[in-house]
Amino acid sequence: MDIKGSVALVTGANRGIGRAFAQALLEHGAAKVYAGVRDPEAVGGSELVPLRLDVTDEEQVAAAAATAGDVGIVINNAGVAGGPSLLEGSFDGARREMEVNYFGTWAVSRAFAPVLAANGGGALVTMLSVASWVANRRLPSYAASKSAQWSLTNAFRLALREQGTLVVGVHAGYVDTDLAAFIDSPKISAADVAEKTMAALLNDEDEVLVDETTRQVRAALSGDLATLYADR
Repeated sequence: MDIKGSVALVTGANRGIGRAFAQALLEHGAAKVYAGVRDPEAVGGSELVPLRLDVTDEEQVAAAAATAGDVGIVINNAGVAGGPSLLEGSFDGARREMEVNYFGTWAVSRAFAPVLAANGGGALVTMLSVASWVANRRLPSYAASKSAQWSLTNAFRLALREQGTLVVGVHAGYVDTDLAAFIDSPKISAADVAEKTMAALLNDEDEVLVDETTRQVRAALSGDLATLYADR
């Protein structure tokens, strides 16, 4: 699909990967990029169009879809981490992860599906993770929310096929953002995630495997569990 001249929405666009997505869209010639954020004042600069959007607030989601009726690309990027450890701690953080990562993505995708249809199909992109496929002892509830989000993305791919919407799942390992700041492991840049996603849109690809770790895990899914979890 074409990015040049398009109108896009990026949720959680005020920082990190969301900001990189928005910048990449502009660099590829998008005519307008809505920055869906809880606090519009957090969106700096004049290139982006701030749009109040808490993805867990269904009224705000509906209002955003009504306001941004010209959108042809929707990128579900808003996400949180911060659930409990596996064997102790309150479940409040885990519930929050599901509310934002899973139900928030569902709400935005459902609200904007008819908008995309009315504008020729367009694209629906969801920022997933290598954690969509493998359990994580340090972030068990985050991984569970990403697994649910991956299943949801695949369901939307089936549901929106007839209206001509390209549904793209973006998978990456650790990315150098605030969300992964406490993790001492190799990380890729948010700009690299965004650029590989732009390439997928341009080539009508429905899956983005950003880094080598993600590609290895994806390939290992057809093998046995001992191999998949050998180094984890």
